[in-house]
Amino acid sequence: MAEQSRLIKKYPNRRLYDTRTSSYITLTDVKELVLNHDEFQVVDAKSGDDLTRSILLQIILEEEAGGAPMFTSDLLAHMIRFYGNAMQGMMGKYLESNIKAFTDMQAKLQEQARAIYGDNSPVGQDLWAQFLNFQGPALQSMMGAYVEQSKKMFQQMQEQLESQTRNMFSGFQFPSYGKTAEPEEQSGNSASGTRSSVEK
Repeated sequence: MAEQSRLIKKYPNRRLYDTRTSSYITLTDVKELVLNHDEFQVVDAKSGDDLTRSILLQIILEEEAGGAPMFTSDLLAHMIRFYGNAMQGMMGKYLESNIKAFTDMQAKLQEQARAIYGDNSPVGQDLWAQFLNFQGPALQSMMGAYVEQSKKMFQQMQEQLESQTRNMFSGFQFPSYGKTAEPEEQSGNSASGTRSSVEK
């Protein structure tokens, strides 16, 4: 039988209580659960509301403030601009799929390292760090090509949506169109009438 998700309760005093170990834990402990791929859920001890996302965001905020941030100010600004935008839902799925693709690639490399060097080999444990040190430029080039391809795909999707929107509204006749055409025709007629009178 599959093991149930670990339940963590958050009390009004901001303390986190792990129901599995019957002890209070810290955000650092929750971070360890994330790193170990342990399934857990954080709920409000009083209302029962799910606070998992809120706790994960707190962990990210602490990591970003730790001196080696992952997100630049420009990236964060771009992300904020997508909130309330029609593309918000699509952007979330887009980022999630790209992060998953990178995670899958890293997992395959680590799996190959374990197959070659074994689980307990120091070489196997440090292989990923060595790979990044010696093959960093190649990896960046590969990821850059992948990101560029993803960017083009996203742009194509956006252009397709815009095209569909234009086609959707192309059948509607807006009143302003007819009104703007009439003065031009009248001015054209008056101009031709003037030329005719001059020729006579």
